[in-house]
Amino acid sequence: MDTELAQLEAQLEQLISLYDRLKADNAELRGRVARLEAENRQLSDKVRLAADRIEALLDHLPEA
Repeated sequence: MDTELAQLEAQLEQLISLYDRLKADNAELRGRVARLEAENRQLSDKVRLAADRIEALLDHLPEA
């Protein structure tokens, strides 16, 4: 009986440790996703601005 309780206690400690590690990993990944989404928005804005500038330049070119 004591052996079974000790094994259950060890398994529970492993589960708690795994839970804590996964929780920390999840928080880190959520932060990374948020940073990457913000970077993606900035890059999209830059691409849109560049496309607008190119369009404006093309509008000023004489037609051949």
